[in-house]
Amino acid sequence: MRKNRRLRHGMSILTMALLILFTAACGNNNTAAPSGSPEGGTNGGGDGVANTTSAPAPEIKTEQSAGAKVLGGDVVVIILQDLDFLDPHLAVAAGTNEVLFNVFEGLLKPDEEGELNPAIAESYEVSDDGLSYTFKLRSGVKFHNGDPVTAEDVAYSYSRLAGLDTGKPLQSAFEDVQSVEAKDASTIEIHLKQNSSSFLTALTSAVIPKGYEDSNKNPIGTGPFKFKEYLPGQRLVVEKFPDYYVKNMPSLDKVEFRIITDAEAGLLALKSGEVDVFPRIGTERLEEIANDYTTLSAPQNLVQLVAFNNAKKPFSDVKVRQALNYAINKDEIIQGVALGYGTKIGSNLSPVLAKYYQEGLEDRYATDLEKAKSLLAEAGYPNGFETTLSVPSNYQFHVDTAQVVAAQLEQIGVKVKIEPVEWAVWLERIYKGRDYELTIIGLDGKLDPYQILNKYISDASNNFFNYNNPEFDTILSSAVTEVDDAKRVELYKKAQQILAEDAAAIYIMDPNSNVALNKKLAGYKQYPLYVQDLSSVYFTE
Repeated sequence: MRKNRRLRHGMSILTMALLILFTAACGNNNTAAPSGSPEGGTNGGGDGVANTTSAPAPEIKTEQSAGAKVLGGDVVVIILQDLDFLDPHLAVAAGTNEVLFNVFEGLLKPDEEGELNPAIAESYEVSDDGLSYTFKLRSGVKFHNGDPVTAEDVAYSYSRLAGLDTGKPLQSAFEDVQSVEAKDASTIEIHLKQNSSSFLTALTSAVIPKGYEDSNKNPIGTGPFKFKEYLPGQRLVVEKFPDYYVKNMPSLDKVEFRIITDAEAGLLALKSGEVDVFPRIGTERLEEIANDYTTLSAPQNLVQLVAFNNAKKPFSDVKVRQALNYAINKDEIIQGVALGYGTKIGSNLSPVLAKYYQEGLEDRYATDLEKAKSLLAEAGYPNGFETTLSVPSNYQFHVDTAQVVAAQLEQIGVKVKIEPVEWAVWLERIYKGRDYELTIIGLDGKLDPYQILNKYISDASNNFFNYNNPEFDTILSSAVTEVDDAKRVELYKKAQQILAEDAAAIYIMDPNSNVALNKKLAGYKQYPLYVQDLSSVYFTE
């Protein structure tokens, strides 16, 4: 056997990058707040570009309460979007997954350093050819209904995700799964069709009870909190799972994830004491609450971009896409919308993934209005054209960004109509239906570059860009099966270069993230993933 991991599997791709970003990103630790994404998010901003372009960045205090730990208590956390599914195998919205992180677990589980640790599994082995994975389950793990977790439950869950019975995988990360077998009550074997360097990250996906078909109404997982109630558009409530296998966790009795799509309403709820945790709060709001709340800031593994519908004219022409890239001033957007607290990017990967990140692409399209106009003329649009930019209205950060983008594009004759759309409409019409021209969104990072970049594969179900490049498909396919680490890194860097050269989108920034906390709370952890982990949070005296 090639690998054997017990108790802790370190995946340290992100650790060094996070240390670098903590000290170097934008020169300090201040942040803007994140916004929404279908399978990812970005930082959300404030009340409008005009009010933020010259505002000084507030000082962010990162000290959490040092008081004695108090067991119990209820906490209210703001989330900016409704959930798309309670069934973790069907959910695609990052805002859903950030909540369900507290309810469900997989064989493995990520931590705040971006490392993978055994969760339901106790240990695992990978065959020398990379095609067979054998997991030993941890004893004493229970579902929220009190039943013990067995290998049959894992086999059911991952077979369902792989679509072994239907022929239609529910998650692309499981497309290469050939079989999932329960060898005995505590041993599971997974066989792949081909070697996949990214497959371990897929095994953070939720394990649910065998044959359970009511996950979308009454979800049952193994996490630190169990489902209590869900009122669409209002809240999801979870409560402490007393039989959680990790000792002394969680501390809180109950957590309400309150859906407040308007940032101003969220701020009022925080100030009134109705809310204890406000993730993704705008940087410009921190100064006015700094004396009354703990404020935290950390880099994110996220990508904010302007997406083109590559299959729709005029964006099917690479010259048009390149022209719009040349017209955009990313520095102006970062300063005006994120108060300077975002890291400029040039492709769909964040510097947080330092090992795989291709440097230099962020300035591939340095602002050049004359070049932009020339490319438009070559493409047959010497006087520009009109287009519609659809933006999820519940994310002020994206709305603010859209205003700047529209003003910048007008300089080259491209007249942009901004269309605010509700989040549910964005998911259904734009993300799933691919019915749009331009849109602004944030895509969350994963622990492996393949799981980030595979949405650009020509026939990927989540390729809402309608991007199509056979060379890119070949390179990404080679990267995920490449066993030589150095070669794999180079392939992922080449894939980023292709996206940049094709101007598949306008890649703007990886925005930083802020959180405001009740001063009596401590133990809050920030992840390089789009999650809210309440298992470690506790009240202090």
